[in-house]
Amino acid sequence: MEVVINLNNIKKKFDEVEALKGISFDVKTGEMFGLVGPDGAGKTTTIRLLCGLLTPSEGSAELFGFDLAKDKVKIQKQIGYLSQKFSLYGDLTVDENIEFFADLHGVKDFQTRRYELLEFTRLTPFRDRLGDNLSGGMKQKLALACTLIHKPKIIFLDEPTTGVDPVSRRDFWKILSNLQNDGVTIFMSTPYLDEAERCNRVALLNEGKIISCDTPKKVKESLNKQIIEIVCSPILPAYRELKEKSGFEVQMFGDRIDVAVNNYETEFNEIQKILTASNISIIDHRIIPTSLENVFIHLISEEKNLKRNKA
Repeated sequence: MEVVINLNNIKKKFDEVEALKGISFDVKTGEMFGLVGPDGAGKTTTIRLLCGLLTPSEGSAELFGFDLAKDKVKIQKQIGYLSQKFSLYGDLTVDENIEFFADLHGVKDFQTRRYELLEFTRLTPFRDRLGDNLSGGMKQKLALACTLIHKPKIIFLDEPTTGVDPVSRRDFWKILSNLQNDGVTIFMSTPYLDEAERCNRVALLNEGKIISCDTPKKVKESLNKQIIEIVCSPILPAYRELKEKSGFEVQMFGDRIDVAVNNYETEFNEIQKILTASNISIIDHRIIPTSLENVFIHLISEEKNLKRNKA
């Protein structure tokens, strides 16, 4: 597949804050590429740079083979951008919002395209409803329809499902899947690692640096450990005891603990001994598939340890 986005050692500073610390990756035509990381990692900065809304402090970027610094206008005509705070007009109907964005992008005879998008996003029954009267999920679908009115080749989505209910999230993902089937390249940021599993490739971003970039499958395989999920009581003392005494990587997720080990057969006994000695009972345990969350936390922990050792 042809490379449609290429970043080379992009850095971005805001006064003394280095938001991006030299990131490099590429995206291929028709891919769904996920930029994953916590708040403050640099996801929105990266997307705004790629849309030509910010200028990098260092490095270069190309989209469609055009240099973003020199051919910004050519690039912007071929992309769509759905920001975290997409501005719909609450006093306009669904139809009128789409018409407004069609005018903004210079799209003439937009009626057929609008009808297609309303059907595509299942908003046809609500086309006369005011923007202010739509649910959160419907607002996101309308925002996407407005983003797609000029038939962009790449769409940039900045955390598009944040604050959206689970049913609407599922609908939104179906729409994105259909867009990808039509050949649209999708570049999205998300804090949800379960969502990132749906992408063709993901880049894990932390503190302005890419710490891993590959298919979700290969990123997970890179951990090369077995994950034991343990349900025990009480959970918080169990987490503390294992963290302090086991030497294993321990992660707590609500009412369960994930422990990364090299060999379940030989190492689970050690976990049992530590918990039993602290009067903590194991209710259940099992080996589970490695998740992106396991890998992400592992890589962040490794980076912290490196910094600590250098200090």
